[in-house]
Amino acid sequence: MPEIIDLSRYQFKALIFDCDGTLAETAPHHFAAIRSALAEQNLILPREWYFARLGLSRTPLFDEFEAEFKLKINREAAIARSEEIYCGNSQSISEIEHVAKIARQYSGVIPISVASGGGRRLVNHTLEASGLRPIFDHVVTFDDVSEGKPSPALFLEAAKRMTMKPIDCLVFEDSDEGLEAARRAGMSAIDIRATKN
Repeated sequence: MPEIIDLSRYQFKALIFDCDGTLAETAPHHFAAIRSALAEQNLILPREWYFARLGLSRTPLFDEFEAEFKLKINREAAIARSEEIYCGNSQSISEIEHVAKIARQYSGVIPISVASGGGRRLVNHTLEASGLRPIFDHVVTFDDVSEGKPSPALFLEAAKRMTMKPIDCLVFEDSDEGLEAARRAGMSAIDIRATKN
């Protein structure tokens, strides 16, 4: 069983949740979609390599792939195809129960938002497929800001939309990049990886 997340030592007036790997278990779905899209270009995406880079959106992921393997991706085709595959196979996306429970508990009580480095189409699809979308006041994605994590831009935009000071926001994250983004934004953060068993 996952550990219960103790919020008693935090002071906050608003909550911000990452999406992939924090609210919903999406990594296997994203991997399968991207692997299939790259395979159509005769490119192989190693499983271990991908899972070592969870938290990266497609653009920085493809940057690293091209640099490391000295290969060129038709990015427009790979992004479009991988999104199509992901959205077509997302019926089995499940929420991460002990984190989603906190979101439900505070929904309608204090402002709560999603701030994800993913694109709007995929993030909204994930939240709808997992049944979580109605919980949140705002959803901020990579499409809304100029930089992904570890830039603080996503979290600062979420705070702005909630009309909250960054210091009053508590972030839930599952990646080093996300935790660094929260730190740079001046927000407290919980690493939910420590609560997964």
